[in-house]
Amino acid sequence: MLQLGIIGAGRMGRVHIQGIVSGVPGARIRAIAAPHLRPEIQRLAQEAGAQVLTQDYREVLRDPQIDAVLICSPSDTHAAISLEALAAGKHVFCEKPVDLSLVKIQTVIDAASRSGLKYQVGFNRRFDHNFQALHQAVQDGKVGSVQMVKICSRDSEPPTAKFVRSSGGLFLDMTVHDLDMVRFLSGCEVEEVYAAGSVLVDPAIGREGDVDTAAAVLRLRGGALAVIDNSRRAVYGYDQRAEVFGSLGCVSIGNDAPSTAVLATADGIRRQGPPWFFLERYLPAFQEEIRQFVRAVEDDSPVPVGGEDALRATVLAIACTRSAREHRPVRLEEVSL
Repeated sequence: MLQLGIIGAGRMGRVHIQGIVSGVPGARIRAIAAPHLRPEIQRLAQEAGAQVLTQDYREVLRDPQIDAVLICSPSDTHAAISLEALAAGKHVFCEKPVDLSLVKIQTVIDAASRSGLKYQVGFNRRFDHNFQALHQAVQDGKVGSVQMVKICSRDSEPPTAKFVRSSGGLFLDMTVHDLDMVRFLSGCEVEEVYAAGSVLVDPAIGREGDVDTAAAVLRLRGGALAVIDNSRRAVYGYDQRAEVFGSLGCVSIGNDAPSTAVLATADGIRRQGPPWFFLERYLPAFQEEIRQFVRAVEDDSPVPVGGEDALRATVLAIACTRSAREHRPVRLEEVSL
């Protein structure tokens, strides 16, 4: 039984705690670290059976009974805590982003490599059943040679201006998931990006120097293309669709819905829309990524998503940000450590 420490009990920390308790039988939560031990966090720790609840995450790292940690703390602490955890001999699952700095991400990659410990990054969409089916169809050669990838990713409501201020911007916070998915679905690396963005949803986002609506065209090695469209607000729910088109055909996925029932009457045809929030859509994916992390530690097998994947996705996001600001295509070799 793998003994886990959870660092951070905010939204993502709570998601992982609940997911592990309900759906990861090979792991047990021994300790939870949170800077503010509010009553709801104390209740959560009790329900999870955690023996240690502390405000000091270093207490978790010092615990010799803990095999691995999940880093779910604020984004700007991820790289530093990752390095401390690896130095303490702990396997690490780190929520994205590892960092917004390529140099810091590379430092973490190097430390993980030297340590021989497992280091997995939380790109949860790779573990979603829909994207897994899409990926498998491409891997099995069902669509032939990949020629075009299309991804639509739209949030149900925009973030606060405070969040935008520290997020790194839409491309680094939101589009980065889709950029990782282009690599995952196509099996190809990207050579060049062209991105554009606008402020059409919330002027406060624009005042923070960011955009809330964006599109990107990516040229992959071998000539295939990928198209991504993002919006911070889709009034009908959390919109997640994708398609891979190739020489032998096309495979696509639509939105999940609470029910597939379709009501047809004289007033029209109605069906349920997509989930409103990303946690509704991806909760099983969050559980599955932790199951695979636990398996990698127990079997000493490679993690499914590592630091190098995080680095490549961040390079792409930085290239998109630069492209949108400078109104020109950006080749990947322009973005370096």
